[in-house]
Amino acid sequence: MATKKLKKTGLIFFPAFDWAISPTHPEREERLLYTQDQVFEEGILDFDNIYEYKPQIATAEDINRAHICVPDALSVVTESHLISAGGAITAARKVLTGEVDNAFALVRPPGHHAMLVVHGARGFCNVNIEAIMIEYIRSHYGHKRIAVVDTDCHHGDGTQDIYWNDPDTLCISLHQDGRTLYPGTGFINDFGGPNALGATINVPLPPETADEGYLTVIDRLVLPILDEFKPDIVINSAGQDNHYSDPLTNMWVSAQGYATLNARLAPDIAVLEGGYSIERALPYTNAGIILAMAGLDYSHVREPDYNPDKLRQHASVTRTIAEEIEQVLRLWSSRRNMKRNLVGDARCLRRNKNIYYDTDGIRERQTETVRICDDCGGTVTIESFASTGNNILAVILPSRCCPECRAEGEESYGRSKLGKYNHIYFQDRTTGIFLSK
Repeated sequence: MATKKLKKTGLIFFPAFDWAISPTHPEREERLLYTQDQVFEEGILDFDNIYEYKPQIATAEDINRAHICVPDALSVVTESHLISAGGAITAARKVLTGEVDNAFALVRPPGHHAMLVVHGARGFCNVNIEAIMIEYIRSHYGHKRIAVVDTDCHHGDGTQDIYWNDPDTLCISLHQDGRTLYPGTGFINDFGGPNALGATINVPLPPETADEGYLTVIDRLVLPILDEFKPDIVINSAGQDNHYSDPLTNMWVSAQGYATLNARLAPDIAVLEGGYSIERALPYTNAGIILAMAGLDYSHVREPDYNPDKLRQHASVTRTIAEEIEQVLRLWSSRRNMKRNLVGDARCLRRNKNIYYDTDGIRERQTETVRICDDCGGTVTIESFASTGNNILAVILPSRCCPECRAEGEESYGRSKLGKYNHIYFQDRTTGIFLSK
């Protein structure tokens, strides 16, 4: 195949060889061992336009811009989580300062199931790597419109939750239908909070979706929506568990499919998420993505057992995907007219959530209240009651917070008292101020 224009691509490797959920858990040390070998054997680091960087270490301040951690940021992470998040921050720094054109953070542990409030780990995730990076970008380089395209096989429910009320962060998740796979969420009608309708896009794909299906969604849905949203930065949550050999999922995507998807999406930053076929998939999918981001020829990257005839997508899958694309585009085109019908004369809207932390066995009941606002994402107040006994209240001011929402949020935090709560938190995403009592 003809190569595209070469790009300067940064790679940040952090395999976390000293961290695993358990020795036999899918999220264990070996996940990136074979990928690292493949990158060396293919001579990928010998290309003049590919640069390797060491990850920095994220801080509690970095985490507190994105999360409300209970009781505090450093109690819910290990050093490996700080380096994984720091690797993503390093990727962003290299891109934002113009040192490279794009960057791929090949880091673990992953993070896209970690929600705004963190009582423990769920879906192998403690803190949300991409969200920590996004808030670092806004804190250090000014407010940006950002699009996250999550191509992990599991719904990116954590990233969706953190940015549910943010009209300037577009979260698009392509994933195996939640009726057939963890976490059981991510349906088309989940479309964003009242001040951010359309900033959440979900495309639940049927099992056995192959390269053809994913690329059709990218071409006919994702790229047109990105054209309208006009992000300053595009981030790919690059989960690779859609691969046909992945032991946890039921999709038929190949290394060629991943590379082509990445070439068409052309993200500024990619961050590794899931992917548990350690020997048969990850070395090839990661090599394909790196070469595609760098504008190099990836046509030779194929798995030893790749057989396209066995991965031909069924006609019924193709029809389902075509129908879903039409549904999502209809919803997207009507997003500006939906708010009045949804909100009416209400000053705020509430939603109740029950969250299960499957990794740590914690249950949480949560009530989220958002102030209706036409000028920003609206002040959010969260009451959270966990089975650990930790009951908290959190007041969150959005990015580009308007004066009215700021006044209401500051007044709400100021008059709140401990008693029914163990902790009360205040997070200001405009100034970066984080307080607790």
